[in-house]
Amino acid sequence: MSSASTQAEVQSTVAESGRNPGFPARVVHVVPALFSRDGGIVGGAERYALELARHMAERVPTTLVSFGDSEQKERIGRLDVDVLRASSYVRGQRSNPISLSLVSRLRNADVIHCHQQHVVASSLAAMFARLTGRRVVVTDHGGGGWDVSGYLSTDRWYHRHLHVSEFSRKSLGHAQNSRSSVILGGVDTVKFSPGDVPREKTVLFVGRLLPHKGVNDLVNALPAEIPAELIGPSDNQKFLDDLRAMSAGKQVCFRHDCGDEEVVQAYRRALCVVLPSVYRDLYGGETAIPELLGQTLLEGMACGAPAVCTNAGGMTEIVIDGVTGFVVPPNSPDALRQRLVWLSENPEQARRMGRAARNRVVENFTWPVVVERCLDAYATCNPRSR
Repeated sequence: MSSASTQAEVQSTVAESGRNPGFPARVVHVVPALFSRDGGIVGGAERYALELARHMAERVPTTLVSFGDSEQKERIGRLDVDVLRASSYVRGQRSNPISLSLVSRLRNADVIHCHQQHVVASSLAAMFARLTGRRVVVTDHGGGGWDVSGYLSTDRWYHRHLHVSEFSRKSLGHAQNSRSSVILGGVDTVKFSPGDVPREKTVLFVGRLLPHKGVNDLVNALPAEIPAELIGPSDNQKFLDDLRAMSAGKQVCFRHDCGDEEVVQAYRRALCVVLPSVYRDLYGGETAIPELLGQTLLEGMACGAPAVCTNAGGMTEIVIDGVTGFVVPPNSPDALRQRLVWLSENPEQARRMGRAARNRVVENFTWPVVVERCLDAYATCNPRSR
């Protein structure tokens, strides 16, 4: 189906329900995270919102509103990025910024798409939308901070809950909620694509080096002859120190400051991309939602790398065991080691898995498809509903 025919169907749906037949005209994404000119938006949730907004801007006028230490405006392709100076951080939480300028940035929106439900900026945006008859939806990426939603449910403040996975919808209690739907995640399959770089026998992890990511299981699973590259920042010095100690005698490279192009090249040369997240980490900490989807798996697969993950969270909605990679139990270095050794010893089968992984992403996880799901969901919102 062409973009033009899809847009015509969306407008027809809106017109039939008595709403503005020109909808959707203007979409504002609200991302309660810090934005820096040097590093852009970082973190899986923030990256998701930026890429979704960037591709949505190809279809409808779109603005991404975020927060930083100073105000700035810039344009990324057709996307307007409006960074507000955070006037305060709720209870000192850096992931929970607020600005008095937020409401003024929402006045031109027909649809407000919040990212992260349980933060003050999203609750404020939802209240503004309800009071002014605008459509408001939310995508929860896990996490959050102090907010009124900690004392009462704000679910009905939003017209629609758009989840990145079926696991997200179920774990957040929306499986039976008629206002919820799954939009999945996407990848820029031009940017993240196989290259001419020869495949190496290096195992790759990309993400924040945090205990619930299970990176220690990956390090413990590594045979001495298989190298690993761990790319990502660390907010936990003890865990980083412990990982370095575990890596003694093994071929483990830590890289904390890689740009996008360096990450793409790492995906292209990797034996496989691994995300070994766990519900219970090595320190006994419990994480009910370790991975809502698994964005780095999608990126690696788009670059032709087989994916190896645990059956924790929503990752099994991405990886087909034995076809596009392998799924292993969490907290099981032995099971992980067996799969890594098999991929290393069977390069042709590994390449076949990598091709299947790329095809799965192209067929199911591209940003234009996610944008269409969002536009369809926006069109079903009734601003007068409660």
